[in-house]
Amino acid sequence: LFVLALNYDVLDNNYHRLKPRRTRSNRMINSASIVMFPKPNSTKTMRFPHQSVVVSLLLTGIIFTSSVHSFSVLTSPSRCNTQTLKVKDHTGSRHYDRRPSATAPFPDSHSLTKRRESNVRTHRAKIGSESSTALDMSPTSILGTLHKDTSFILSTLLVVSAGGIAMEQKTTFGKALSAPLVTMLMTLILANIGLIPFSSPVYGLINKFLVPLAVPLFLFDSDLKRVIRDAGSLLLAFLVGAVSTVIGTIAAFALIPLKALGLEQGWKVACALAARHIGGAINFVAVADTLNIDGGIVSAAIAADNVVVAIYFAFLFYLATSGESGKNITDDRGKLTTETNMSEPSLSEEISIPNEENKTITTSSIAYSIATASCLVTLGGVLTNAICPSLSSLVISSLLTVASATIFPSWFQSLRTSGTAIGILFLQLFFAASGAAGSLLLVLRQAPSLIAFSAVQLVIHFLVLVGLGRGLLKMDPNELYLASNANVGGPTTAAAMAQAKEWPRLVLPALLVGVLGYATATAVSLSLGPLLIRLATR
Repeated sequence: LFVLALNYDVLDNNYHRLKPRRTRSNRMINSASIVMFPKPNSTKTMRFPHQSVVVSLLLTGIIFTSSVHSFSVLTSPSRCNTQTLKVKDHTGSRHYDRRPSATAPFPDSHSLTKRRESNVRTHRAKIGSESSTALDMSPTSILGTLHKDTSFILSTLLVVSAGGIAMEQKTTFGKALSAPLVTMLMTLILANIGLIPFSSPVYGLINKFLVPLAVPLFLFDSDLKRVIRDAGSLLLAFLVGAVSTVIGTIAAFALIPLKALGLEQGWKVACALAARHIGGAINFVAVADTLNIDGGIVSAAIAADNVVVAIYFAFLFYLATSGESGKNITDDRGKLTTETNMSEPSLSEEISIPNEENKTITTSSIAYSIATASCLVTLGGVLTNAICPSLSSLVISSLLTVASATIFPSWFQSLRTSGTAIGILFLQLFFAASGAAGSLLLVLRQAPSLIAFSAVQLVIHFLVLVGLGRGLLKMDPNELYLASNANVGGPTTAAAMAQAKEWPRLVLPALLVGVLGYATATAVSLSLGPLLIRLATR
């Protein structure tokens, strides 16, 4: 192997570098022969192929190790040890399970022969079964081994998460479904065809450690003083939208109590969808993790809700009118808001680490973001155990992050971009783990009721929003539509709508009220739990 690899490397590296040359007898000599067998006076030198040495040694070591392992499996003394006693007589070597007692008669030749044949057959069957088990290379055995390999499962989830982000950015199909839904669908299919397991310690690790870190990372920009100062009239529209979502959730659960999900899971899913339609996907994740919603139900709820939300966004874009309506703000502020939105990362954006000079996402900002989020999560857990051990630590951690971002805005503002980027990756891993834990048949069976619930919830949300906003408060309809987008989709979708409809004065307020939804939706939706439980058990 070494010689072959050495020759191949030399031929490959020198064949195109050297040209054929003529000898005194006018014969063409191949350049490879000149390299392999140079003349004494030749000025060509052979470069020693270091790659061939490494590759050849690795291949030789792998084959040698495999051969030794196979030989040891077949000839190991532990596989031939029957723990028996050998006794010599005129018929040869005999195997006995114990020594004959002094009173027992010594067996005759016929019985010894039958016992010897029985022992030999038993021993051969034992060796054959153990050898077949040790050398089992069937697909089922290989998959069983991979299902126990945490590195394989984590690598699969990371690859699928990255693929979901890439598909959302580069394909029309991915943009229509969104990165979380694409990621969940891929892991759902992989789990149901048996390539990855339905349950693994990796899924628990993601839910236990990465999700609590993702929530504060998304809240680094939640400076409440800035929201109140710069959001303007859109803040009131957003609050009306949040109240409309609460009313829509209660009414939809009274009409469709989600009994198909079970008594314990129905109200939890209703709370999670309420959080989704007040703040965004990160609040759905936080509530689902707090209430320990089953992974299969999470997959079904996200899939169903994404279908309804996509139709609802199209409806909002159809109703909204392009261009500024009524109020005009100077161009300088419009340019500032547009630039602020363009720097905001989202799931549809390519996330990369540029040079340190760019000051967007750097090594130090990544380290500071993770360290800050970890400290907030730890402090939130300590306070939760001291104040209310039955409450999830995510609620206290979220409140601490919002308070810290309001008190120290400059520090958290510098970590906003890197924190959001890391939070997106952790969020993708959560959706990947949720999809892997779900059954495809269960998702298809539960999707209709979830689609109906989400649709009724958003219809009532829109009717109450327009009724209160237009009929009672006389607000601009475009602001109401934008606030509803911020409620249901979050800050990035709301800012994108403001840009697409050419509302430059509303880009920054849309981002701010969306961040306010991140900060408040989890606590508001969890407070609906007792009321929904009473509705479910009536």
